[in-house]
Amino acid sequence: MPAYNRLARATMLALVVVPGCSWAGDFAYAVFASVEHSDNIALSTSNPASTNVFTPGVNFAYRQVGSTIQANIVGTAEYLDYSNKQFDSQTLGSLSLQANWTAIPERLDFSIEDDAGVQPVDTLTSNAPDNQQQTNVLSLGPILHFNFNEATRGQAELKYMSSYASKVDDFDSSRGLGALRIIRDVSPTTQVSLNLESQRVDLKNSDAGPDYTRNEFYGHYVHTLRDFDVDALLGWGYVDFSHEPSASKPMARVTLGWRPSVDNSFSLTGTYEFSDAAQDMLLQPGQTIIDSMTNVPTNPLDLINDPNRGINTGSVVVDSQVYLDQSLQGTYSYRGDRLSVTVAPLYRKLDYLNDSTFDQKEKTVAFSVEYKLRPTLLLTTFGDFEHIDYSFIDRTDKTYRYGAALSHEFTQHWSWRVSYQRQLRHSTADDQSYHENEILFAVVYRR
Repeated sequence: MPAYNRLARATMLALVVVPGCSWAGDFAYAVFASVEHSDNIALSTSNPASTNVFTPGVNFAYRQVGSTIQANIVGTAEYLDYSNKQFDSQTLGSLSLQANWTAIPERLDFSIEDDAGVQPVDTLTSNAPDNQQQTNVLSLGPILHFNFNEATRGQAELKYMSSYASKVDDFDSSRGLGALRIIRDVSPTTQVSLNLESQRVDLKNSDAGPDYTRNEFYGHYVHTLRDFDVDALLGWGYVDFSHEPSASKPMARVTLGWRPSVDNSFSLTGTYEFSDAAQDMLLQPGQTIIDSMTNVPTNPLDLINDPNRGINTGSVVVDSQVYLDQSLQGTYSYRGDRLSVTVAPLYRKLDYLNDSTFDQKEKTVAFSVEYKLRPTLLLTTFGDFEHIDYSFIDRTDKTYRYGAALSHEFTQHWSWRVSYQRQLRHSTADDQSYHENEILFAVVYRR
């Protein structure tokens, strides 16, 4: 089945999986059309090719927070047509879906999560149009709730999960997950839990690597105040491979959040745990749809990162390999009446357990600055620097992206945007350095 059809099928499944329920929430959409000029569309080292790309598309978002249905759905579909015909026209889609149906209040829920996007076929080559593929990760299953007393309750989960990539079948898998959680509300602002999870992963391609079982036992502490948050997870992880040595490590994930004023916020997240590409695309262990929607904007269209631009290609290594993720990520955000600033540094080290080819250390800094020249006229500057060292293959990539955009909302529903972006890569690998200039103009209609 074509990748885009699978995305549509996942969306339809999410909408029909809750029979007999009315979907009365907040829905918004934006239809856009853009013209982009690139002077190096293939991101080639020695043979740059200019082209124009015409892209019509639609963004949509749905949000519902009710006693029976909780849902958070954001998606984009776009069609890309390349003027120089070096690349075939293509249709791409992305979808982030989280929904929960309370079948029996305080007793039985049914949850579904789907993440579809665009990822590279080969992470080690440039992000040309022919190096892109659709990926999809689906998770669904029942959640049984039971109470011990007013402050302590239990939760048992069974989930079926699947992962799929349109061009790299090493990513394809079927998974089953079982979890048992004991949760206690210590106070109105503090919650603790003990969690036991077991996940079985069967790969559809026998050459992709060994099947395995991942078991995790951890405690989870959440403390939420007006100006300060703590979300700490500590425990142990064990991975049992079918025909490879097993691995066992402590696991930790800690997030600290601080809001010194209404306009300023800081967050810091540290991670040390086993993971894989498909798992990283879904909610974190122990997180629920309700958790993820705590700070969802009132306007569902605000959920879309860049409603004027469409789909961005990710940077995930699309395979089935398990790795030890050691990362530290910070974010500073300022939101004023006219000025907004975001700075996000990241350090990440991935150590693969069975194949060291993609062992890497990543250091990234990204920023964006937005300034309202007028209430309907917005100037944006942005940039990021990415430094990746691949230790096993002795390769270093340094990638820079920066640019500016001007957008104008000239009626309640209509807006336009013009932007310029330059990106450069310096790589120690042969024929992997490049530079590109890109100019884009877009018109957007919102409802």
